[in-house]
Parts: sequence; C-alpha cells; structure tokens
Amino acid sequence: MRRARSGEQMHTQTDLIVLGAGAGGLAAAVTAAAQGLRVIVLEKADVVGGTTAWSGGWIWAPGNALGAALDPQAEQARTYLQAVCGAHLCADRVDAFLAAAPQMVDFFHTQTALQFDGGFAIPDTYGHQPGAGMGGRSVIARPFDARALGASIGLLRPPVRETTFFGMTIQAGPDLRAFMTMTRSPRALAYASGRVVRHIRDLALYRRGMDLRNGAALAGRLLRSALDLGVQVQTGVQVQHLTQVQTRGQVDGVRLTDGTQIFARAVVLACGGYGHAPDVDVTEATGAAPAQSLSVPTARGDGLALAQAVGAALDMKVAQNRALCPVSSVCWPDGRDALFPHIIDRGKPGVIGVLQSGQRFCNEGLGYHDYVEAMLRAVPRGQPAQSWLICDYRFLRRYGLGVVRPQPVPWRQWVKRGYLHRGRNLHALAQSCGIDPDGLAQTIARFNADAARGEDSEFGRGTTAYMRLQGDPQHAPNPNLAPIAKPPFFAVKVVPGSFSTFAGIATDPQARVLREDGSVIDGLWSAGSDAASVFGGFYPAGGINLGPALTFGFVAGRDVAEQIRTHRSEGPG
Repeated sequence: MRRARSGEQMHTQTDLIVLGAGAGGLAAAVTAAAQGLRVIVLEKADVVGGTTAWSGGWIWAPGNALGAALDPQAEQARTYLQAVCGAHLCADRVDAFLAAAPQMVDFFHTQTALQFDGGFAIPDTYGHQPGAGMGGRSVIARPFDARALGASIGLLRPPVRETTFFGMTIQAGPDLRAFMTMTRSPRALAYASGRVVRHIRDLALYRRGMDLRNGAALAGRLLRSALDLGVQVQTGVQVQHLTQVQTRGQVDGVRLTDGTQIFARAVVLACGGYGHAPDVDVTEATGAAPAQSLSVPTARGDGLALAQAVGAALDMKVAQNRALCPVSSVCWPDGRDALFPHIIDRGKPGVIGVLQSGQRFCNEGLGYHDYVEAMLRAVPRGQPAQSWLICDYRFLRRYGLGVVRPQPVPWRQWVKRGYLHRGRNLHALAQSCGIDPDGLAQTIARFNADAARGEDSEFGRGTTAYMRLQGDPQHAPNPNLAPIAKPPFFAVKVVPGSFSTFAGIATDPQARVLREDGSVIDGLWSAGSDAASVFGGFYPAGGINLGPALTFGFVAGRDVAEQIRTHRSEGPG
C-alpha cells in the first residue's frame, strides 16, 4: 500500500484491518491470516512490537498443554481468580479467556513461528488463595534469532536499554541466574561470557542484539509469523477515524490522516492503551502524582478515542486503572532520562522498602503491583508517593539494585549521578535520602533480628512459593531474608510506575466492541490494553497483561474469520 499524494484519495479493500502491532494486534492478524483472510496491520510508530517488545514476555495461560503435568486441574484457575478479583471479576470474559488460552498456545506453538517454553517453576502471586497454581500456568516465547527476520529486522522495536545489558536481553530463570552467579560459578561464567561475546559480535555486524529473549523474542516471533502468512505491516501510519456503513452503523474501514481510505469487513483495535494519555488516575485520589508509564510513547489512548467516536462504551469499573510497578528515575550519561522497573530486586534477601518515616509498609517479596498499591495506601495525605529500597554493600555487589548491576560491573558512577544514595552508616544514609534516621535504625534492627531467624514477623516475607521464587535459593534459612549489616549502605528512591492500563473499551467474550446498552458494534473488535482488563484491575499472576492480549487477539481473529466465512457462504443479500 502506498501513501496518497496531497489532494489525492487512495482506496484499498481488505478483509481485516488491525490497528496496533503489539501482542494483541499481531495475534489477531496472524490468527485471521492463518484462516485465509487478507490482513493489513497499521502501526502508528515506525517500528512494531509495542510495549510487548519491552516487556518480560511472560504469558499467563492456565491449562496450556506445555504445563499440563504441573497444572492438572486447570479449572482451579477460575476459583483462584474469583478469590483474587472478587466482585470485579468479569465472569463471562474470564470463562472465555480460560477456554481459549490453551487453544491460543496450541495454535501458535504448532502452526506459526511463535513457539513457547513452559514456566514450570512460575507460581501464581497469591499462593494462599484457593486454586492458586504452583507452576505450569505460564509460558514464554522461546529465544529468537532475529536474523530470521532478514531485511525486516528494521521493523522490530529494539529492547529498552534500562532492562538489558548494553542491549542484550536476559531472561528470568537459568539465563538470569547465570549472570547473577558468574563470579561464583565457573560454569555460569562460561555461559555468560559466551552470550556477551556473541552479543558484541552482533553489535559489530548488525548494530543491535540478535539473540532475543523476553518480550523482544515474543514480538520478533509474532512478526515473523505475520510475514510468513502474507500480512501487510505498515508503520508510521496515523488513523484519523473509523468509517461506518451509514444505514447500519457497521464499521467498514478506516480513514488515514493523509486521506487514504481502507475498506474492510472488520477492524481490530489494539493500539496499546492510554499509558501516556491524561486520565483520572486512582493515584490522584491520594494527592500523589499519577503513575509514570513504562509503555511506549505512542500509547496515548488512540484506540479508545476511535472506539468512542463510533459509539463504543468504556469500562471504567476496575479496581485500579493501571498495572502498577515501582520505578526509579535514571539519568544516563548521555543526558537521557528513563524509568527502571523494580521487578526482581525487591524480593532478594537483604533489601527492604521504607517510607520517609523509615518504616516498612509492605511485603517487598509480593508482586510489583502490590508494592505500589501498599505505598499509595501508606503514604500520608499531602506527601509525595515515594519510598526507598535500602540495602548494604553485600547485597549491592551480589544482586545489584535497580539499574546498578552486580559485580563485576562498577557502581560508583551511579552515586555521582545521584541515582544511588550511599552512607557510611545508616544515619548518614537516612540524612542523604531525607528519611527519619531513628525510624530507619529501629526498622533495620527489627528486620535484622527477624532475618537471623528466617522469619518476617511484620509481613511474612518468604512464606509462599511466589515469594521464595523471587529470592535466592542458595540463601538459608529463608531465601527472601538476610540482615542489612555490611557498610556502606545504599538506597534508591522509587515512585509509582505502570506497565499498562486496565480500564478500556467494553468488549464481550468474543472480543467484540460493545455500546453502552450492551449491543455489539458490528465489524469492530478489540484486544490488548485497549480493551478493559478481564481481571477487573487486579494482578493475579505474572503475565496477566500478555496472556489476555494474545488470547483475545486470537479470539478476535478467529471470530472475524468465522463471520466472514459465514457471510461468504450465505452469499449476497
């Protein structure tokens, strides 16, 4: 498809238009194309992959065949979701998700370039709730050699710098463990050195990493799958509005800002949510600033605006508007400001989170969403929503803290840049951060006594499988607890951040877009962060953004194909 010249209108006809090239959009495109439909993907950015390409890449898909041996009673996932989400559970959409998720995994794994590895050791977040899974409900895209994209490699969004090692993606599990233990294990050192050498070679040859893991591998494999099936992928495209058949209100295509008109039998909205769009955020009710977004800059609510313009309803009845995560602000030597998501460091033994009072406020080993919600509840009204992660020298060199990498990577530059606070003792550290020194000293003394016994008397850290997974299995008696005792002491300030958005377009179990009266807008589907969260604004497990995005993208693509086949078989009229 070429662009229209000034004053010229172009018209194109296809079966399906997908707006957005993240997990939800590409899943819909690949599914529909696999069933013989002509598909065009329109992406606002100059690259594809969306926030998916920056993510950890885990996909929550209960009942998937890869984890069947560990999750033999997949139907318990609904019991678990009911316990976690309560009255916010979207019952009909949850049932649709649980039915389709295993089918989605099987389809992509067996029929496309998107193959998975099982998350056999990944438990659900709230292990104390009925129906919680102890492993097998998650999958992740297998590592992907980006050379398989050939000349199309330029279409793929590079991974974000903050969560890579000079652009090299490192996957949670054995891959990350090797890098964390390479100074203590010859085998780990050999493995990590090999990956680094190959990465340096790729940078020299291709100017980017080619051994992709995490969300980068997922986006790369989805893109390869789309290209294999003849999907047209157009980047740098801005949609002005959806078009409708005037007599019926059915969506029949899009008009671009350059005047191009594309007609289609169906449109899927998957533009990435409203991470960078102004909205009424739950955090504003506390007097705190809205959560800073980790989503890509183009996630500005375009899909929601397009849907509302044709009569769609928005579902704002969620427990939380955003998928929250604690973040720290990083200023790189080149002057670029960015956010670092604190995913893995909080649960390691020898770190705690404290408020300005010096007091702990949560179980640091629970989910990142829980950490921010607890912070927002605990911060006194009128004070900024912020906390500090506190550790000692042993912790910093063994595990790293935020963007500060573990040994042998140097750390002093981050003190000079003001990111990492250092104190020769706890009193000096507290003064550097503006924390109450007496409160911090009392908290550390109490925590150290607990850590020596391996029991967290305040918050029960280390008491579930999920928490223990976040810790260090080589540390006893509790993999999540160690004293903070070896000076100097360090701190990083963290504030509310978010990965994606939970409120969004109202959809039915087939991912069809709904009006305020509950009726379906013919010809319009939605998936990914554009659609309201199927879990009602809760975060029951890692991968609960990508799992529904892929699943309802798959559902939308399948439903579009079925409707078009039915229409064709019935013939005109």
